[in-house]
Amino acid sequence: MIAIIDYNMGNLASVRNALEKIGASCRVVSEPERVETFEKVLLPGVGAFGDAMEHLGKNGMDEAIRAFAKSGRPMLGICLGMQLLFQKSLEFGEHEGLGLIPGEVVPFDPNLFETPHKIPHMGWNELFVQKETPLFEGLPRDFYLYFVHSYHAVTPDEYAIGRTWYGYEFVSAVQRENVFGIQPHPEKSHDNGLRILKNFVEMKV
Repeated sequence: MIAIIDYNMGNLASVRNALEKIGASCRVVSEPERVETFEKVLLPGVGAFGDAMEHLGKNGMDEAIRAFAKSGRPMLGICLGMQLLFQKSLEFGEHEGLGLIPGEVVPFDPNLFETPHKIPHMGWNELFVQKETPLFEGLPRDFYLYFVHSYHAVTPDEYAIGRTWYGYEFVSAVQRENVFGIQPHPEKSHDNGLRILKNFVEMKV
């Protein structure tokens, strides 16, 4: 059973529909005390980092997520949900994150682009797999997923399991032990995205 964390900012319906399409059992959860009763946690998200952390902190959901991560059970952050896994973000000021993966979230820097690119980064782009991971089992070394974001993660190489090129190379997927994060939207990425979600569903607890 998978808990989809509800903090008033997630793309809950599309994530739930994608999980149900692959036959997964899931529940939308907004009460922090219920999180520990699930086998896996999925943290979705669309919106601003600071607002998201404020919502998570209002009822203690942030601490419930941290406690779940320490349990060793699989956890996956999607898009903003991935960004929340880091120590901090520089989106509209500086905001503390969940601190589950070392690093920070920064805006795309147009000064580093080899050629002009629009921000936000929106549309289909390639993810290049950096390491073997159960999250990408059965997928090729590079494949397309759907992205929508203006900020990206900066983290040590040891946590980067996927990278993408948009003006310059950035980290688009991460893993620290049982905690996974992916910047694109697998629920909007057709077969490749559904395979990633299926891999997450089938991970050993």
